[in-house]
Amino acid sequence: MKKTENQMLVIFGASGDLTARKLIPSLFNLYMADQLPKNYVVLGVSRSNLSDEAYRERVVYNSSFLTEKTKNIDEAKLKGFADKLYYEDIGDDYDTDYSNLRKRVESLKEKHNTSGNIIYYLSTPPTLYETIAHRLSEVRMNTQNNGWKRLIVEKPFGYSLETAKKLNKGLHQYFKENQIYRIDHYLGKETVQNLLVTRFSNSIFEPLWNRNYIQHVEITNAESVGVEKRGGYYDKSGALRDMFQNHLLQIVSLVVMEPPIGSEAEEIRNEKVKALKSLRIMTDEKELAENTIRAQYVGSTIKGETVKGYRDEDGVDPNSTTETYAAVKFYVDNWRWHGVPFYVRTAKRMPTKVTEIVIHFKKPHHQIFKGSEMQEMDNKLIVRIQPDEGILIKFGVKVPGQGFKVERANLDFYYSSLVETYVMEAYERLLLDCMQGDATLYARADEVEAAWEFVDPILNYWKNGKDVRMYGYGAGAWGPENADDLIEEEGYWRNPSENLADDPGYCVIC
Repeated sequence: MKKTENQMLVIFGASGDLTARKLIPSLFNLYMADQLPKNYVVLGVSRSNLSDEAYRERVVYNSSFLTEKTKNIDEAKLKGFADKLYYEDIGDDYDTDYSNLRKRVESLKEKHNTSGNIIYYLSTPPTLYETIAHRLSEVRMNTQNNGWKRLIVEKPFGYSLETAKKLNKGLHQYFKENQIYRIDHYLGKETVQNLLVTRFSNSIFEPLWNRNYIQHVEITNAESVGVEKRGGYYDKSGALRDMFQNHLLQIVSLVVMEPPIGSEAEEIRNEKVKALKSLRIMTDEKELAENTIRAQYVGSTIKGETVKGYRDEDGVDPNSTTETYAAVKFYVDNWRWHGVPFYVRTAKRMPTKVTEIVIHFKKPHHQIFKGSEMQEMDNKLIVRIQPDEGILIKFGVKVPGQGFKVERANLDFYYSSLVETYVMEAYERLLLDCMQGDATLYARADEVEAAWEFVDPILNYWKNGKDVRMYGYGAGAWGPENADDLIEEEGYWRNPSENLADDPGYCVIC
């Protein structure tokens, strides 16, 4: 296990939702698991007028996000965690002189002996990233003469290729690339990481992981909720920017990438960049029309409850053409994947919340056992990222009795079966990785730009193309009726259930 050095975490935007909902609970989990270094301190920085004590009350003692975790905790143990948290009021604006902030950091460093190692976590709107980096640089809080300095930035990283390049250039004025950690919580999920192990440590998979044996690859990200209270933000973003460009293309890169030379962060990230650069960029309007679908959910009734349509949500333009459903078919132009279609979709107001990868293997070239049921008998490898995390292999077996009737069987593995193993939450894992200087699960500048290079033409077509259609689908349905038309040879999307094993008759009996 890597050693975690003494250090300080400075959170900008410390009074916001992300800090209370994700960051503090993740730090608390690390504290309870004895994963924090001996000398460790957190300084929350924001524009709210709070004392250290008031901040601890808000994010620890009175936090609804820690209620379950702390109800059986010894008071002294809880106080030990709370006492690691401090707060600094930055004033009315983040664009200000950080001299007082530097003095506070120096004071805490002396008090807690954190050795000058600092992580700056920017839990703020992306418009403030360059401003904060600049202000830190002005008072030399970015220098690494006395301990390392790292900068974590949240998504969205850019709104387009142009803005992503501008943001990268802006941050690089004040921090080196190896100091910048672009966080994507999807890469912190254990099943996403396990995709690398599944591929590269098992000889039963890697020899088949190519165009000779794989028919197509399907990735689904479905959310059962709508835009909730994010209507104003979402209407300027949409499904392609919000989920596809970052989370789903990160997953695509892990499926597509070649074996890295080793397990070091840069070796893995090099291969991910090459994978993203090998995606065939679509620019022709006819090609884009045939290979992309966008849609919005419309009002419906789910379990007797009336559900608003997207255009009726708070903060959304009544004439909005922002997609809540995006499906894209594309190809990868390299030796391994030539001719293999990839189908990726993301949407809100689906029947269930689920993210999974489905590898569809080719049927045997010579079919001995034929029949209508064989359409469903292709071999599949399903990697479930959430919920019911695990891996499922579907294959054909003979039904006992006369003849050769074929039935589909499952081989499965569930993370929930590892009762003795604690599975870290995504932010927990990613924070610990950054503390230890492991950038494997963080996006690099060229990685982000390569993803935008693929997505930009689709967004431009949807905005400016001729006769671009916006389809509708009822809230609680699996997208528009024509969604299956994207799949080759009369195929159709696998519409998964909440449970990984979704065969007819599946039920939970205990």
